[in-house]
Amino acid sequence: MACILAVAEQRENKLKKIAYEVVSEGKRLAEKLGLEMKCALIGGSVAGLADEIAQYGAKDLLIAEGKEFERYSVMPYTAALSEIVKKTDAKIILLGATAMGKDLGARLAARLKAGLVNDCTGIEVDNDNVGASGRSPLLLHPMYGGKVWSYLKGAGQNPIVITLRPNVFSKGERPLAPTKAAIEKIDVKLSDTDLRAKVLELIMAAEGAVDLTEANIIVSGGRGMKAPENFKMLEELASALGAAVGASRAAVDAGWKPHSFQVGLTGRTVSPTLYVACGISGAIQHLAGMSSSRYIVAINKDPDAPIFKVADYGIVGDVFEVVPLLIEEIKKVRG
Repeated sequence: MACILAVAEQRENKLKKIAYEVVSEGKRLAEKLGLEMKCALIGGSVAGLADEIAQYGAKDLLIAEGKEFERYSVMPYTAALSEIVKKTDAKIILLGATAMGKDLGARLAARLKAGLVNDCTGIEVDNDNVGASGRSPLLLHPMYGGKVWSYLKGAGQNPIVITLRPNVFSKGERPLAPTKAAIEKIDVKLSDTDLRAKVLELIMAAEGAVDLTEANIIVSGGRGMKAPENFKMLEELASALGAAVGASRAAVDAGWKPHSFQVGLTGRTVSPTLYVACGISGAIQHLAGMSSSRYIVAINKDPDAPIFKVADYGIVGDVFEVVPLLIEEIKKVRG
């Protein structure tokens, strides 16, 4: 029977935040379309994660595990996931729009000759267009840096692969009574082609660093910070808020922060609950990467800066005077 397949992303045998969002959205979509939802989990030793992800609707779990899946590599993971798709007859495959999800989703779509919609920010059900296979999901996809929003839907009988933007889709509530997952282990036969590349080492970010795409709060600095050492002030504000630190392209191009910190069209696209822009003018390139934030606070001494046009709250003032006061007040509030 056709189903929706939600792919739960993990790293080092720990579920990523996006896994809960993908599974929760998969459950909601399955209920609207009248389909079953199944969940795929791939990794070195991930069976122990089954009951945790089951709390968010993943009651039927298909697992591919083994040494060859300990570290993410696109070819083995594609082979495993395509095997799971064939076994479940999945018509919709949901992944997170993370570095791994976009990489894996594109390769999977090519192998299955499936449709692909990357960085989806909304899913609706088309009640006015019911075909032989039932209702079709309408997928909201931002284009041209968020200036245009398009609705897309799958055509034909082939599956469709969809990656969901992190922090946009809500995580479901855990049930009061624990839920057990029904587990089916998938035996994947990998060819020499699947194993032609091997990941030898992963260089992880510094301990305690927050992934920008998963952060609920982001404090970003731009050209107005004037020098790299001034980012220490933003790091202190981020620490007080429990936030991640980001940067504009101007700050990255100046060498003040690595490219992994860059928010914008050529950097990371983020959707936090709170985005604090410090000394950022608000160039179109930057706005494209953060305009979907739920609340935007801008601090800039130029009252005509474009950032104020998208900000929910604006402070016209010197960032070097405003930020220390914010840090002081936040520490008072948080004790």
